[in-house]
Amino acid sequence: MRLLIVANIAKSGVRPALDSLLPWLKGRAEIVGVDENATTDLAKVNADAILVLGGDGTLLSVARRLGGRPLLVMGVNFGRLGFLASFTASDVREQLELLFAGRFSVGRRMMLSASIVPAGARDIDLRDPLAVANARRFTCTALNDAVITAGPPFRMIELDLGTDGDIGVKYFGDGLIVSTPSGSTAYNISAGGPILNPPLEALCITPICPHSLSFRPVVVAADRTVMIVASNVYPGTTLVCDGQVSTRLERGDAIVVRKYEHDLLLIERPDAGQWSVLAEKLHWAAIPKYNSTPKT
Repeated sequence: MRLLIVANIAKSGVRPALDSLLPWLKGRAEIVGVDENATTDLAKVNADAILVLGGDGTLLSVARRLGGRPLLVMGVNFGRLGFLASFTASDVREQLELLFAGRFSVGRRMMLSASIVPAGARDIDLRDPLAVANARRFTCTALNDAVITAGPPFRMIELDLGTDGDIGVKYFGDGLIVSTPSGSTAYNISAGGPILNPPLEALCITPICPHSLSFRPVVVAADRTVMIVASNVYPGTTLVCDGQVSTRLERGDAIVVRKYEHDLLLIERPDAGQWSVLAEKLHWAAIPKYNSTPKT
């Protein structure tokens, strides 16, 4: 197997793990490169799989940089939660042996694409991907989410929201999150959005501090095109993809979010189900801790 290693050496423990792993890998796989500075063009690399040493943020970057290439991605967690990079430094060799033997589990993770069409080009059909591609001034893919955040001077922004051309809701608040199922346990859940099962084909639209008691998160089918018009925004108002790529929004901009045509092929732990992961990582459904000391 041709293996590329992406290592976030800024993470504690990654450098010694990489130095220990490379000699062990000789004779087991063909190492086509080690990317330590995010400079390798992953869309052109000659590999079968990518081993990511870092955390969820490093894996999010790899997913975006792949440009739709159907390469297997295996993440080893050196960060905090490790929802996406689910393997650990202690079991990576055992799991790599399973990978090389063809005994592994792959999850197809839906991604999204976000485009900005400036106000001057809004006469196009925003439901038409080709028309949007020709008119947009910015585009980015994301594995987790596309977020519109108010930014400085931290006043309420005004957005018009809808799907497939039906832009019928006016929103006032601090921003909006459009997340994939993979991203539903990230910023989305912190803002009160629902948890979506990763294989689900859907997008979740979650408001950030809406100026309305009745504006609740909405889940829409993945074949819908989410359209958001920046009716009233400020100098700091920004579109952020996966917390890593951002651009400022101008009044009248249309943000078009839809399912990306390529999925991420993520190698997953065979012994990790959704419920056990939620319980372990987020302490979901944890029972109250009672004081067992008897009263005297």
